[in-house]
Amino acid sequence: MPIKIDFKLTPKKLVPQIEHVFELSGPKILSIEKSWPSKLGTPVFTVKGKYTSRGWTEWTQGFQYGSALLQFDAMGDERFLEIGRCGTVERMASHVSHIGVHDHGFNNVSTYGNLLRLMQAGKIPHNADEKNFCELALKVSGAVQAARWTKLADGTGFIHSFNGPHSLFVDTIRSCRSLAVAHQLGHVLMGEQDAKISLCQRLIEHGVNTARYSVYYGEGRDAYDVRGRTAHEAVFNPTSGVFRCPNSQQGYSPFSTWTRGLAWAICGFAEQLEFLRAGGGGIRSDFQGVGGADQCRQLFIKAATATADFYLTNCSADGIPMWDTGAPGLHHLPGSYLHQPANPYNKHEPVDSSAAVIAAQGLMRLGNYLRASGDPKAGARYRQAGLSVARTLFSEPYLSTHPKHQGLLLHSVYHRPNGWDYIAPGQKVPNGESSMWGDYHLRELALMILREARGEVYLTFFGGVPTRSQAMT
Repeated sequence: MPIKIDFKLTPKKLVPQIEHVFELSGPKILSIEKSWPSKLGTPVFTVKGKYTSRGWTEWTQGFQYGSALLQFDAMGDERFLEIGRCGTVERMASHVSHIGVHDHGFNNVSTYGNLLRLMQAGKIPHNADEKNFCELALKVSGAVQAARWTKLADGTGFIHSFNGPHSLFVDTIRSCRSLAVAHQLGHVLMGEQDAKISLCQRLIEHGVNTARYSVYYGEGRDAYDVRGRTAHEAVFNPTSGVFRCPNSQQGYSPFSTWTRGLAWAICGFAEQLEFLRAGGGGIRSDFQGVGGADQCRQLFIKAATATADFYLTNCSADGIPMWDTGAPGLHHLPGSYLHQPANPYNKHEPVDSSAAVIAAQGLMRLGNYLRASGDPKAGARYRQAGLSVARTLFSEPYLSTHPKHQGLLLHSVYHRPNGWDYIAPGQKVPNGESSMWGDYHLRELALMILREARGEVYLTFFGGVPTRSQAMT
């Protein structure tokens, strides 16, 4: 296994680094807030250290204002609460009712969800109007997300991507948080003839079909079936509901592994396992189409551990992956490149720190889940791997320390095939730039570890949401 796991690393040992992360983070949030023209839409990634926009879909604005709320949670500075709250009220409504994307969990749970979580935790004063406002937004968001439904031949289905009803993205497993939160609040999707459609059932079926079609298990599915590999996109015939082929939008090919998609799978499955264990799952009928609750849980564990193992085998010694495990320039790198710390300034292929920070959180959550489920050895391995990756990301060359660089996490890659990422003069590949999702997830990872070190309540996306029975009373 290339990654070097530190089994003695603890959250408390990382506190000085985390405090430094948030010391750097605050001025960068303020810089974006001061300089970003709202008419340009959503900041997406940096060019020469300044945030810029790139039209594809508006999936990163929740990370912009959610970052301010995470900063407030960590440091208690009310300037950031105000930025996060005002940005949510003024600019996030269109994301709640956005029928054209699969990104509701990214945009709306990061904003309305964080505000509700802060209120439930007592970190901001209880306000009935604000609570009702956030809960209504989260209910509507979950239902709108669930309405993007493609039915398959076996009667189950999936939430289709912005590409259309044929397209299942591996990313969406983490965006299913919107369905989970809305279900936990007691909401349903109302269909034709007033049919009440369970949001939990759709979450479960989407997760199961992601595990079936987006994740490989080394079971001979095709000539490139390596355990833990993921395909960015699974393509279906929407008329018959039959699977046709793998595909990739942001990776190198359908038969290689785009590592940010891999990371979304690790984190998404681990979070859904936590949600189900916490009692967030639905009634028995919600699991009927997938063989029952236990079979669903076992498949999620299978998918989470397979993808985690693949990540740990295919990242560098310090836990940072290349942007795609089959990228065409990798053969130019030394044969031992995975057994050394990653070099973001190499001349052949970029690394992707945003994949690393998402994977680190997923590895920790998976490890915590397995430890609590009676598998301490495997749990410790994943958890300590996540902490080891976090330590790398909380320091240079990945932590952005220059005060004029608006990004927080350096060496993030957006869309390598489309050539959207900035390449600096003298460099051969993208490096030195940041993304809104990378920065948000660095703050979220840092907050998760910091809260544990402080002895605070474990950070989950559903932690600030009342139980289903409370929500309906």
